[in-house]
Amino acid sequence: MTLILPKTGENDKFPTVFQENRPIFSAKLLPAMEKNHKFKLLAALSAFLGGGLGLHRFYLYGARDWLAWLHLAGGLLFAAGVLTLERNELASAAGWLLAVPGSAAVLSGFITALVYGLRPDELWDAQFNAASGRKTQSSWGTVIILILALMIGTGLLMTGLAIAFEQFFQAQIEEAHKYSQAE
Repeated sequence: MTLILPKTGENDKFPTVFQENRPIFSAKLLPAMEKNHKFKLLAALSAFLGGGLGLHRFYLYGARDWLAWLHLAGGLLFAAGVLTLERNELASAAGWLLAVPGSAAVLSGFITALVYGLRPDELWDAQFNAASGRKTQSSWGTVIILILALMIGTGLLMTGLAIAFEQFFQAQIEEAHKYSQAE
């Protein structure tokens, strides 16, 4: 049983699925089920602003997407870890255990904004807008989101690494100082 989705023409906004060269489904038969058009700019913007909370996944896939909920949990872990570290002047092991994995969710939001923004419009429409009947056209807004995501995401990554390495080496120096005082 092979399903084939042929290329649609420019004027054909209702794709048809064929099985063994016979049409078995056409979006033209079910206009009420036509998907909403997913805007690339809005997806990139939601990944940039709320990627750590999974806003882009909720926008594209809905509330049933388990990865969206995983992003949300990671973003909340990150927030709890940062607040714990701030209260304890970066000296809380629990804060680091929460913030480090949670930062993966936040940083992946910036990376996802770059991936969405750089994806060609044809591939975007094939994945997210196959039945919408509209074509995506990238604009300068997408380019601005890409520039901001690259700048801010890279800055946050470098800042996080600098703080983590500073804390690690500071702890090593303190342990060496304790060891030298003990002798």
